[in-house]
Amino acid sequence: MPDPGKHLASYSAVVVTGGSSGIGKSFIELGAKLNPELVFCNLSRRSPGEKIASLLGKRLNHFGCDLSRAGEVRRAAEAVQSWLEKAVPEGRILLINNSGIGAFGEFPQPNLERQLEIVDLNVRAVVEMTGCFLPLLRRRGGGIINVASTLGFFPAAFSATYSASKAFVLHWSLALREDLRGSGIRVLALCPGTTSTEFFAAAGQGQGAVVGVLTHQPDEVARKALSALAANRALVVPGGVNGLYTTLGARLPKRWVAGLAGDLMRRLRRTPNHE
Repeated sequence: MPDPGKHLASYSAVVVTGGSSGIGKSFIELGAKLNPELVFCNLSRRSPGEKIASLLGKRLNHFGCDLSRAGEVRRAAEAVQSWLEKAVPEGRILLINNSGIGAFGEFPQPNLERQLEIVDLNVRAVVEMTGCFLPLLRRRGGGIINVASTLGFFPAAFSATYSASKAFVLHWSLALREDLRGSGIRVLALCPGTTSTEFFAAAGQGQGAVVGVLTHQPDEVARKALSALAANRALVVPGGVNGLYTTLGARLPKRWVAGLAGDLMRRLRRTPNHE
């Protein structure tokens, strides 16, 4: 597989949503190691923290925003682009749509507002952010990484809205890639499985309920994604076991897949949280 460092050498800036923790933060840390000249723009509620801020200094710029709220995506996108045009006027740009939330439980638990927030952040914000940046990407060249999930291959009970939102991101990314064929803009759908992040606590599900073999570290996921982008792949599923599961999920009848996923999610719900 091509060297991600050599590929990132052609970029001047990386724009990440949700770069304050988890996979998004790992993208920033790894990208900074692979290309010491890269400038990073993080769009999230929280900043990535003092450690990474002191490490990158002026190369890291945080734009505080809540991308699940109407109007925030466009406002943040305009602010970032205005800053980029002044501070980094040339070079390719990598957009990483990483922000996402979930909720585990029977629909609409914990409440309908949370379910709608999932749709707003996981679906609408991805489409709107990409649409806002597309003219700049067409002009300067670059790439797009959309973070979906292995659950995007499954109609997953007790995670119905989340799994459907990630199915949207997966299929939309693959279709967008075809739309942009010949434009010089690469599009990658990243479908990680269980990752050691704060996501599960925020979603109301203990990570101790998940089998260890399926769990990956966020820096490993970020490296797999950047390697796949360098190879101009359309889709990457980190982990051999995850790849097997998603292949089965894509090929089996959806009614069967929904039943199997439902049984698995029920067992996970009954497993004690060992965090």
